[in-house]
Amino acid sequence: MRIGILTGGGDCPGLNAVIRAIVRKGVRCGDEVVGFRDGWRGVLEGDTVPMDLAAVRGILPRGGTVLGTSRTNPYALEGGADRVLATLERLGVDALIPIGGEDTLGVATKLAEAGVRVVGVPKTIDNDLDATDYTFGFDTALGVATEAIDRLHTTGDSHHRTLVVEVMGRHAGWIALHAGMAGGATVVLIPEQPFDVDAVVEHCQRRFDSGYSPIVVVSEGAKPKDGDLVTATGEKDAFGHVRLGGIGTALASVIEERTGRESRAVVLGHIQRGGTPSPFDRVLATRFGLAALDAVHAGETGVMVALRGTDIVRVPLAEATAQLKLVPVDRYAEVEVFFG
Repeated sequence: MRIGILTGGGDCPGLNAVIRAIVRKGVRCGDEVVGFRDGWRGVLEGDTVPMDLAAVRGILPRGGTVLGTSRTNPYALEGGADRVLATLERLGVDALIPIGGEDTLGVATKLAEAGVRVVGVPKTIDNDLDATDYTFGFDTALGVATEAIDRLHTTGDSHHRTLVVEVMGRHAGWIALHAGMAGGATVVLIPEQPFDVDAVVEHCQRRFDSGYSPIVVVSEGAKPKDGDLVTATGEKDAFGHVRLGGIGTALASVIEERTGRESRAVVLGHIQRGGTPSPFDRVLATRFGLAALDAVHAGETGVMVALRGTDIVRVPLAEATAQLKLVPVDRYAEVEVFFG
């Protein structure tokens, strides 16, 4: 078979492990694997690179993606869907394996409905794709965020200041929830639960009163009960998302004013999704790649490989992209016990 692969959306630790697994097993099965550069842009423009054993040698521990990525949305461009279909037909691609999050796999879902054989692989550090227990990239991002919090505890206590750690999480607060719990944060703020500024300040003051300095972990998409999202520019990408950023700085300013103690914001940003993937993410990504190729050879289409418990299963793409996996109220209640 001639199989096309692409990586779309934000870069993520473990992408190269998926690519490697597909190519390594594909070669054994007698397949020809074609890589599309820069996500859906490569499919639109027919920009490809042959993927053989030499192309994937040594990429397992590398972060990012050797294929490049973009936030190109074919369905936002006039005639974009037709161009994608024409490229796949012209290149003789029998099946397509897109690796991405809600936006990339949303495009994949529409292509499957249009008759393209598609098997998706879930990728996002936010862990917000429904139908899978975990996505690769999340564990690595969590490790980076937790290490940062551990380091900030010591400098915060030394200077008797509040440190507000802003982590990624547009709609879902999984990184903040797990990192805050693992790092012993004073307060954790997530998009799913609008927060009370007065309560946050109170928690910070209690921490100061105990002789220690507070650590506040906040998702970039968190917002106060009586306020709006803090955005960086107000501009939107091809999928309609505004660039978030600034909630950490805004919150630090309020906490400093109310407590009378110095407060600093630390924005982890792209550090969370850069660098080498954790062992867990390498293994999960590899298993996803192998399972995706198996699904293609089984004649499946319109499905996504997913982790359920310790098993890799196939689920309908439409089900996986229908809604985001958000932090449930009871999970947030667990970490609230440690506030203050």
